[in-house]
Amino acid sequence: MPNIHLQGIHLNIDGIKDFITDDEMKSMEKEVFKAHDKLANKNGKGKDMLGWMDLPSNRDEDEILRIKECAKRIRNQSDVFVVIGIGGSYLGARAIIDLFSDNFSNLVSYSKRKHPQIIFAGNNLSGKYLRNLIEYLEDKDFSINVISKSGKTLEPAVAFRTLRLVLEQKYGVRGASDRIYVTTDKEKGILHDIAVKNEYETFVIPDNVGGRYSVLTPVGLLPMAVANIEIEDVLDGAQFASYLYNEKSIETNDCYIYALVRNILYRKGIDIELLASYEPSFKYFIEWYKQLFGESEGKDGKGIFPAGVNFTTDLHSMGQLIQDGRRNMFETVINVVKDRSFITLPELEEDEDLLNYLAGEDIDYINKQAFMGTVEAHVEGGVPNMILNIDDINEYNVGQLIVFFEKACAISGYILGVNPFNQPGVENYKTNMMKLLRKEK
Repeated sequence: MPNIHLQGIHLNIDGIKDFITDDEMKSMEKEVFKAHDKLANKNGKGKDMLGWMDLPSNRDEDEILRIKECAKRIRNQSDVFVVIGIGGSYLGARAIIDLFSDNFSNLVSYSKRKHPQIIFAGNNLSGKYLRNLIEYLEDKDFSINVISKSGKTLEPAVAFRTLRLVLEQKYGVRGASDRIYVTTDKEKGILHDIAVKNEYETFVIPDNVGGRYSVLTPVGLLPMAVANIEIEDVLDGAQFASYLYNEKSIETNDCYIYALVRNILYRKGIDIELLASYEPSFKYFIEWYKQLFGESEGKDGKGIFPAGVNFTTDLHSMGQLIQDGRRNMFETVINVVKDRSFITLPELEEDEDLLNYLAGEDIDYINKQAFMGTVEAHVEGGVPNMILNIDDINEYNVGQLIVFFEKACAISGYILGVNPFNQPGVENYKTNMMKLLRKEK
C-alpha cells in the first residue's frame, strides 16, 4: 500500500468549532461506524450498487489499454470529440477535464492543444444548442462518444440520433461507425443493441455502478484519456484514497469527519451546503458534486441541499446573502494550495490605480488573501466553514478527491437514513414528459 505521505487532500474544520462541540462529534461516532460497516459488509440499502468502491483496485488492465488506444485514435482522426450524455454520464468527465485544461483550450489551435476540442452534448433538449453544434461541426472532422446505460434517456438519445446522421452523411455509414464510441450496458438496452448491430467500439458501464458514481469507469476514463489525462495516475490516487478513507475513525479519517459534520449541522437546521472554490476550473467539479449529493441524499423528505459558488466572482452577487442572510447554510471550500500560474502584478511608474502596494505580488497570493478574509468574515457572520485543501492539481490528487466525495456521500447518506444509491424521484418528470409527448413509458 502507498506511503501515507502521498496523501494530497487535507480537511480543516477550524471554522466549525464555534458551531459544533467535541461532545457532539463524539456522540455520533457509533452512527458513523454503523455506516462504515454497511459499506464494508455490503449489507446496507443499495448494497447491489457498491461496485464503485472496487473500481480503483480491481481495474481491468486490458480495458485500460483499449481505452488508451481508442483515445489515441480519436486524437489522430478528429478535430472535435463530442461526448453525449447527461448527469453522471458526462459531469464527472467534464469536471476532471476542466481541472486539467487551459481555461481557453477549446479556442486555441490543435498544435498548442495537443488533443481535439472536447464538446459536451445530450445534456439538454435545446434545439438552439444542437443546431449551433451541427453548424460548428460542418467543416470539422469529429468523433462521438455516446454514454447511456439504457439508451432510453431522452436528452442523449435525441442528440445521438441527430449527430449519428450527421456523421453518416459526412463519412458514410462505414466511415461513421469508425468514429462512434458507445459506453453502455454489457448485455442489454437500446443503445447496446444499436452498438452491436453497427459494430461500434463499445465500453461497458458495470451493472453495480450508478451513473453519479461512474467517473472511474469508461464513462469518465475515455473522455479523460482523449484529453491526455493520465488515467492510470487518477486510478492510483483513487486506490490510495480507498485505503486511506477506510479507516474506522472520526479522529483521523477526514472523509468521515466531513460526513459527520454535515449531519450534525443538518440536525441543527443548517441544511444547505455551499461548495466553494476560488478557481474557475472547479465549476464543473461543483456541478458533479451537486448531482452526487443531490441524487444520493435528497429523498424521503430529507436531504442537505447541495449548492455551489465560485469565489471571488460570486462574492459580488451571493456574498451579501451568505454574510447576512438566513443562517441555514454552511460552506465547504476547496483550496488549491500550490498554484502554478506564476503571474505577478506589474508595477506602474505612475500609480494611477493605486495598486503599486501589491506590485510584484503573485496573483494567487492576492486570491489566497481574499479566500482567508472571506472565511473569517463568514464564520464571524455565523456561517460554519470547512476547508478541503488539495496540495496540487495533478492526476494522483484528483483521484483522491473523487473518492473523498464519493465515500463521504455514501457515509453521509447512511447517517441521514436514506438509500444513497437510488433516485426514485427522477422518474416522475420523465413519466409526465412521455405522456405529453404521447408516448407510453
